[in-house]
Amino acid sequence: MSRIVLNQAEITRALTRISHEILESNRGPDNLVILGIPTRGVALARRIADIIERIEPAAAPVSSGSLDVTMYRDDLAHTRTRTPSRTLVPASIDGATVVLVDDVLYSGRTIRAALDALGDHGRPAIVRLAVLVDRGHRALPIRADFVGKNLPSSTEERINVHLLEVDGDEFVSIDGGSAE
Repeated sequence: MSRIVLNQAEITRALTRISHEILESNRGPDNLVILGIPTRGVALARRIADIIERIEPAAAPVSSGSLDVTMYRDDLAHTRTRTPSRTLVPASIDGATVVLVDDVLYSGRTIRAALDALGDHGRPAIVRLAVLVDRGHRALPIRADFVGKNLPSSTEERINVHLLEVDGDEFVSIDGGSAE
């Protein structure tokens, strides 16, 4: 059984709110680098950067890119094999505020891998985490700074994020678990 929990308009509102929160936390767009974790985190990072540029049109363009974490994962033997994606860090991150962006925060293992990967590209002053959905069930002490929707779920359920850029449609759904 599948149930939609966010539609396209709600995703847009969540990303707009996250963008405002990032600007407030950083006191503006200066020295900000937004890096998405493939696959859907990259599309979300680009959208957040675009929204920030619309909110602060007089500022310099916001640097955004991608950070592949495949080879930094500690659970490769336990998860399905994934083809590594391209890492594109568009600017020096030394001393910058880096916002890592992912679609769903679950165990925290992807973010741990992202922090390891980030260290190979420089030394940011601050690293923050933005996620569209936080579903709980952490295996590591990782917490998102900016969350589109907290979505408590059972471990039997699967959160599916569909984005126009990747999937051709846009919504967040929960599959599996018991029907209520």
